[in-house]
Parts: sequence; structure tokens; C-alpha cells
Amino acid sequence: MYQAAQDRYEQMPYRRVGRSGLQLPLVSLGLWHNFGDDKPFETQRAVLRRAFDLGVTHFDLANNYGPPYGSAECNFGRHLAEDFRPYRDELIISTKAGYDMWPGPYGNWGSRKYLLASLDQSLARMGLEYVDIFYSHRPDPDTPLAETMGALDAAVRSGRALYAGISTYTAAQTREAARIMRSLGTPLLIHQPSYSMLNRWVEEGSPSLLEVAEEEGMGVIAFSPLAQGLLTDRYLGGIPEDSRAAANKSFVPEWLSEQTLERVRGLSGLAAARGQTLAQLAIAWSLRDQRRGAAVTSALIGASSVQQLEQNLAAVRGLDFSPGEIDAIDEFAVESGIDLWRQPAD
Repeated sequence: MYQAAQDRYEQMPYRRVGRSGLQLPLVSLGLWHNFGDDKPFETQRAVLRRAFDLGVTHFDLANNYGPPYGSAECNFGRHLAEDFRPYRDELIISTKAGYDMWPGPYGNWGSRKYLLASLDQSLARMGLEYVDIFYSHRPDPDTPLAETMGALDAAVRSGRALYAGISTYTAAQTREAARIMRSLGTPLLIHQPSYSMLNRWVEEGSPSLLEVAEEEGMGVIAFSPLAQGLLTDRYLGGIPEDSRAAANKSFVPEWLSEQTLERVRGLSGLAAARGQTLAQLAIAWSLRDQRRGAAVTSALIGASSVQQLEQNLAAVRGLDFSPGEIDAIDEFAVESGIDLWRQPAD
């Protein structure tokens, strides 16, 4: 029987989510990859146990994570039942709906029909009565935003979710979504955008997404802070056979341009000077303080092994940046189009 480490809450700092009462670990674990039926169950178990032992209390899923679709939630449900059931009240479990999940017009996008049916299916797969956060995974250009937000409100009011969130919404969409939810009496808790040193769209515009989130009292949890693995040492010497790029798995080969690789090499040198790996630098940078408060609440990472998990979680021990270091990083950390999810400009 798994017993969590007694000192787990001494291993990880936590930040409050916007103007809510909820706190998240600085680094959260995403189950987008590595928790489907194509990965060994025992490896998954080892990663989840070690994550919790190191203070990671937030596990992030979506209905179609796998492969196949739904299998990450099914596998997580088994891990929850076998290892984490005694710790349910110490966990933040989130899931999402918005991408294709089942055939036909009711298994995609942002209708009330799809979102609430998907949430019921997710709860059944994980063996849960509720999730802590339920997200609209992406904006739907053809469904009224009020309908999508109404579904999130219904999820919370019914007790199937404690909080509501959105992902990949633009700044303008976020402001309007927050207004609608506020009028319904269920404030938006959090936004989950892609964000990395090579994908800085959340800083763009006036106001930017980060500014809107702060004004609306929302937290921000950044996914893909490693730019789909590009901000690691994996691609500095070519394309490894077992990499996402080689498998064409959520990775665009054109991202590996010489110009982008030069930026990655420059960032790698700066990481070494700080005594960090490139991945640790990228995670720490995403969590830096940009104003008086923390702009990003938590960085969402994946992990295929315990070793990789431990190395990346060590980023929380190196969050301080001098102004000179930020200036040096900004020479290389420029928008490079490393974004599969970008919405049209507002």
C-alpha cells in the first residue's frame, strides 16, 4: 500500500490562484502524454507517486488524452483507486472538454450538450464524484460564448466541478468569458494557455492575456513551458529516434529551423551559467515575477520517467533572476511560432 512521504509539503512552494482561496503547486503534472495505454502502467504509477511525494498536488487531464481517447482518465482512475484515494482531499484534479472526443456533432467544440456529457463521462472514467477544475478546452467560433460559459456554471452548480476554467482563449475572449461568468455568479478561476520562452503570445497586446487575467482575478497555469520538448537538450545534436519530432507527435518539424536552434543553444548556455539544465531554466523563467504579483500561478509539465520528473521539479529551487539575466535571456527568448493552439488575433 502506497504511503505518501511525510515531508511532501516541504518540497514544493505554492501560489494562490488569482483572487481565489485555492493554491496550486508551482509545478503541476499534466497527463497529456505518457498516461495512455501506450505507456507501461507501472511507469505511470512511479511518476505519479514520486510527484505527490515531492509536493505536486495538481494532476491535469482532458477527455481525449491517451491514446486512445479517454485512456489517460481511465488509467488515472485506477491509480487514484489503488494509491491516492486516501489523499483525495489533498489533490486538485482537473479535466477539460472542447476537442474531438466522439463521432458526430455532439462530441466536439463548446456546446452545452457536449461539455456536460463529456464531464459525466470523465467522472465515470476516473471514478470521481467531482473534479476540482473543469475547463472549456478551447473557444468555439460557432457556439455563443454565453452557452459555453453557462455549461461551466452548470457544472459547478451541480457539484460536478468545484471551479471553472478556460484554455487557449484570447485576451478579448477571456475578458468576455469572465464577464459572463461573473454575471452567473460562478467566477472563472483560471486560464490555461501555452506559454514558453519561444511562445510569448500571452504577453502580447494591450491589454495582454496576462493583464486581463490579473484584472479579472484569475490565475494562469502555463502548459508546454518546454515548447513541446524544444527547450530541452534533446534537439541540440539532431532529432532523437524516440522524440516527439521523430514520431510527428504534437511537433512540427519546421520548428527545428537553424534560427530557432541558435536561440535554443543560446538559452542552453545561459542555463549552464546558472547551474541549471535548459528545461529547468525554461520552467523557472515561466514562473518569474513580472509585476508585483506572480503572473503565472503554476507551470504544467509532463514526465515520462521519475528521473525526468525529478530533474524538472528541481526548477523550483532556482526561481530568482537578476535584471541582467532577464535581459540576456530576452535576447534569445523571442516569439518563434512554437504554438499549435494559437487563435486568430483579436
